[in-house]
Amino acid sequence: MINGINSREMILEILLEIEEGEHSHVAIRNALSKYQFLPKQDRAFITRVCEGTLEYRIQIDYIINSFSKVTVDKMKPAIREILRSAVYQLKYMDSVPDSAVCNEAVKLAQRKGFYNLKPFVNGVLRTIAREMDQVRFPQKEDDLLKYLSVKYSMPEVLVTRWLEAYGEETTEKILADFLTEHPLTIRCRTYLNSKEEIVKSLESQGVHVAPAPYLPYAYSISEFNHILALDAFIKGKIVVQDVSSMLVAEVADPKKGDYVIDVCAAPGGKSLHMGDKMEGYGTVDARDVSQYKVNLIEENIQRTNSINVQARVQDATIFDQDSELLADVVIADVPCSGYGVIGKKPEIKYRVTPQKQDEIVILQRTILDRAANYVKPRGELIFSTCTIAKEENEENMMWFLNNYPFKLESLDPYLPEELHSETTALGYLQLLPGVHKTDGFFIAKFSCLLYTSDAADELDGVD
Repeated sequence: MINGINSREMILEILLEIEEGEHSHVAIRNALSKYQFLPKQDRAFITRVCEGTLEYRIQIDYIINSFSKVTVDKMKPAIREILRSAVYQLKYMDSVPDSAVCNEAVKLAQRKGFYNLKPFVNGVLRTIAREMDQVRFPQKEDDLLKYLSVKYSMPEVLVTRWLEAYGEETTEKILADFLTEHPLTIRCRTYLNSKEEIVKSLESQGVHVAPAPYLPYAYSISEFNHILALDAFIKGKIVVQDVSSMLVAEVADPKKGDYVIDVCAAPGGKSLHMGDKMEGYGTVDARDVSQYKVNLIEENIQRTNSINVQARVQDATIFDQDSELLADVVIADVPCSGYGVIGKKPEIKYRVTPQKQDEIVILQRTILDRAANYVKPRGELIFSTCTIAKEENEENMMWFLNNYPFKLESLDPYLPEELHSETTALGYLQLLPGVHKTDGFFIAKFSCLLYTSDAADELDGVD
């Protein structure tokens, strides 16, 4: 209990909010923002238990169901989350005594009005604490699907999908990476600032800074309390962004004076990067579907003083006639299933349905159709997602090529050599967690074939 705030009660409220549909990072951030006076240790405890309980939910439920006569799906939501978070602590947090975990869970159940369920909570947790080592988990040689699902807490529908697409070895690498903690990645805005000075500023505030893979201006940071307290962030010298996302601007390679349209821009990381690549010249027209999302972009524009980036509300599924054939570069980082960032947003894996998958593919094609019309002759369209689903990536890429006057352009001139492959030479890159040192991400680069009469021969060769 810190200043009247019970950390385990905060954890319960956050988990219930996520269960009701909120994004995990939003629920955690909002809760911690209310209590900024909380010591670093308490903030870290709350974050770890919330994230860990989500990440290991399937495995945790398997453990609970091994000891409880009432299955997890039949429990009241609050009791279910109290047990889940307690089992996570029992299994994965040796620093917390088992007796304290059990006692605090029982007290929390009582505070939430479940006095009659105190014996149930106490009995289940103390049995689990005593007999955890006796749980019989699925074995790989008996049932590969069940083994991978329970060990890595991944729904069987996704494990099946990835086994078919990538095989057993790569699938297990992907699943293991989702449960691996990764430091926050930042992009140093090197066209205005020295990266050496940025690193020095971060280290002076106790931040651990290490080079991130693939790009010289990318760094991983850890051992800090709050990003909003870092001078380099406040002064707009750094942008929080994964390396996979940074590669979009590298592949786009905008020129000074270009007109760039980013059709799904929030919160603005790629738009700001494009503006930086153009060193303040030209215009980046950063658009998104709602004023809320545009406000997020504008906050980042103001913080970084990005003078050549502007934000406005524009639904990417609705054709903007005024933008037809105007853009040198269009960025279409389209909405997707998000499977590539499950390590950061674990709730994604529990919200998968075939209907949602089909709807996402249709939405992406609608946005690509509109975006294609904004690209001027000889201009370029960058298509990207943060997923590893082939129907959203390679299949939509081929659909686009078969229906629009564009061709793929090799990515090799823009990527570090260690990322070169057969597909990057053709014009697309699929990054996989555990295989590459980034989030799961897809990038394809299309160039617009000429619409003028001298393009007839070029167009004749396009299917």
